[in-house]
Amino acid sequence: MTTKDSHVRFSLILALASAMMIGPFSLDTYLPAFPDIAQSLGATSQEVGLSVSIYVFCLAIGQLIGGALSDRFGRKPVLLSGLTIFVVSSLGLALTDNLSLFLAGRAVQALGAGWALVSVPALVRDLVSGQDAAKLFSMMGLIMVVAPGIAPSIGSGLLHLGPWNVIFLFLAVYAVAVVPLLLGTVFRHSSVHTGSASSGGVLRRYAEVLRNRAALPFIAWQVGSFSVMMLFITHASFIYQDHFGESKEAFGLLFGANIVAMFCVNLINRALLSRVTSLRILQVATLVQALGGVLLVVAAQMAWPVYGFLAAMMLTIGVMGAIIPNIQSCFMEYFPTSGGSAAALLGAAQFGVAGTLSALSALLPHTLPAVVMSMAACAALAFLVMLTSVFGRTGSREDR
Repeated sequence: MTTKDSHVRFSLILALASAMMIGPFSLDTYLPAFPDIAQSLGATSQEVGLSVSIYVFCLAIGQLIGGALSDRFGRKPVLLSGLTIFVVSSLGLALTDNLSLFLAGRAVQALGAGWALVSVPALVRDLVSGQDAAKLFSMMGLIMVVAPGIAPSIGSGLLHLGPWNVIFLFLAVYAVAVVPLLLGTVFRHSSVHTGSASSGGVLRRYAEVLRNRAALPFIAWQVGSFSVMMLFITHASFIYQDHFGESKEAFGLLFGANIVAMFCVNLINRALLSRVTSLRILQVATLVQALGGVLLVVAAQMAWPVYGFLAAMMLTIGVMGAIIPNIQSCFMEYFPTSGGSAAALLGAAQFGVAGTLSALSALLPHTLPAVVMSMAACAALAFLVMLTSVFGRTGSREDR
């Protein structure tokens, strides 16, 4: 896609990013309401916390289903159907007074979100390719970095306006507002995939993606790098509040520093894409993350003060601002006609495996060295994939 009007291009990016923001919004906005939800449903906060694991798991399943459907029936019907499922389930969650129904509602909501989220990378692949795709993914990532940082604050603000139910009403309204934005920008392009009756069934589509051996390393690469961030998010409160003894207010600032680092790295990534291929940037960013993991282990073993540890963490997490968009760009480049299925496998692996590792990390010793060593191991996995499968290879499609 070549756009002559910067306003049109910005509108396109905003529409796609707004659809993607449904993921972090529905995952993080209700976190401050856990005590209120537990009291209202007659449950414990731990029982309500199950809704996070259920959501992440069903989000992966939803992407697997939605990805193949979008290749078969087209992006528009699948994306809009996903948003419809999301809206209806959000309204149901706002009205529920039972824990079992609440958990079931979160499962359905995640399935709808999965259909919507998996359509976005596929749409990018429909509209652009190569470095243009990398730039578009980077710009979307710039907006996406903000979403996890502001979602809990939005939830806290909504709790001042009403009970916890208001949060799910907000999610429903937000999803409805995304629809005209998509219809007025993204789906006006004739290059958007409208479906194919000749590509076979769901399993055949995924088999075709899995047969592309040149692309498969990017899935493991994404799992390793994304797991580093998931482990940090899972244990951030323990790290800064329990281990370092920081206050709730200080925790917010320390956690937010990583968001700022990702934002800055994303800006640098976008500037570099005009001169350097996304694969080369990805390789350097992965090396930096691996070095950051080593620094975290050293910091934990040598009992660095909190701000020294923070610098190492910002380095490790900040480079995700370059890793995520460039992995998406490199991987999706291999699938011009089956972008939905490809995006589904990448997203399902990312959320499914990283979410499972995050849950299993609860079995680790509740110490800082154990946490950072698990993060360093995931960073090492991504680095190893880079060395053995991609680094220095001249046959990648982007380098041809």
